[in-house]
Amino acid sequence: MSGFAEYDNFDGLGLGELVRNGDISAADLLDEAIDRTERVNGELNVVIDKLYEEARGAIASGLPKGPFCGVPFLLKDLHLLMEGAVTSNGSAMWRGAVADHDSTLVTRYRQAGVVVFGKTNSPELGLNPVTEPREYGPSRNPWNTDKTPGGSSGGAAAAVAAGILPVAHASDGGGSIRIPASCCGLVGLKPSRGRIPFGPDKAEGWAGQSTSHVVSRSVRDTAAMLDATAGAETGEPYSAPLQGSRFLDAALLEPGPLRIAFSREKWGQGDYQDEAIDGLEQTAALLEGLGHRVVEARPDFDGEAVGSAMFTIICVNTALAVRQRAKDVGCTIDELEMEDGTRLTMAMGDAITAADYAEAIQTNQTIGRLMGQFHLQHDVLLAPTLSSPPVAVGFISEAPPEEYGSRLFSYMGDNGIYNQTGQPSISLPLHWNAEGLPMGMMFSAAYGNDALLLQLAGQLEKAKPWWDNWAPLHAGIRF
Repeated sequence: MSGFAEYDNFDGLGLGELVRNGDISAADLLDEAIDRTERVNGELNVVIDKLYEEARGAIASGLPKGPFCGVPFLLKDLHLLMEGAVTSNGSAMWRGAVADHDSTLVTRYRQAGVVVFGKTNSPELGLNPVTEPREYGPSRNPWNTDKTPGGSSGGAAAAVAAGILPVAHASDGGGSIRIPASCCGLVGLKPSRGRIPFGPDKAEGWAGQSTSHVVSRSVRDTAAMLDATAGAETGEPYSAPLQGSRFLDAALLEPGPLRIAFSREKWGQGDYQDEAIDGLEQTAALLEGLGHRVVEARPDFDGEAVGSAMFTIICVNTALAVRQRAKDVGCTIDELEMEDGTRLTMAMGDAITAADYAEAIQTNQTIGRLMGQFHLQHDVLLAPTLSSPPVAVGFISEAPPEEYGSRLFSYMGDNGIYNQTGQPSISLPLHWNAEGLPMGMMFSAAYGNDALLLQLAGQLEKAKPWWDNWAPLHAGIRF
């Protein structure tokens, strides 16, 4: 055990500064992160591939003096490739699939100085808002181990909330950064479409609905990691508007009075539970106290049609991914080992017509225009990140077929809309319920306006600090 008791006092940028100044070594930080992983992983099941020797080798080879120099880091086990490591996508279908190169985003993480020491748990193909893959078993929430840490970046969020590390890679195709951030009391930004590169193997995910970033404990880590990784590659199908200054600088600036709309109603099925409404109303009052103009308003569109469009795109892309995997390994689809839900999703994708898919794309583009018009009058739209506190492990994945849909939608918020429109959207840990479970509040802005969300997030972090809110199951030696 390295015994670096001050580890919990620093975010990722703080740890990186210690390493650059020679106050501590990257090897000592790695030892601390490994010790913490071993301390809590048996209870939480968050790190499913331990790359300890690879991490030690990276340190021995010399690290770039980037902003996160020597900071321990975990990659989500979904789509992102790291040379020499398996990316299983939470599935037996990709068992043993060792990458022969890094994804562009991994290259940028390395250039920022992080030390990758493992992969985090993810549901099969990222298809669930809980992290309970058959291949690796369920991840658990350090705030209450009977509860889910959310999904699909549940392993990443639980690892950060448990104090293994201050910031970790995550991805979001329908809420998968913001949902676990809400469940685990973290900052979770889904950047604008085209802000983060997908290359070199893919151009997009889920028809532009998916993107990557991080979950973190501090707003400035989220902002600085965006500075380190943002920017389109040559030939990308999307490119978010260029940022004139650093996102980190934006996070340190006061936003000035904003026009903020909020909604007590969902577009999707079900309603926000009372606990979510309590958090929403408290957040609206906090915003008013900070000088913002807060009104109840939201765009008017058919939530059912929007949800159907997202479902169509996910099903078709799941069918494509499975077919490509069968082709790569030289077997039939029937021979692939997959979860029943994945097989059903694939089958529904196969049944969708080309016209249905084109219509789904048009629906996404239509709501993107509606949202763009809405944000001419309102700078930010506020809603609860989720309809409820974190649900019990198994509540969704083990639901009887006739109850699966109602349980899923009683839990979900309206995260996916912002994947469909490409807007930036952030969950902030601004509310805890009477049982002490975190419930995030979600802020969304016009396409490309990531900096504005970071300004507002930085202001709220000062107004209602969450740094000292620690999960009961924590890996730190001071607990």
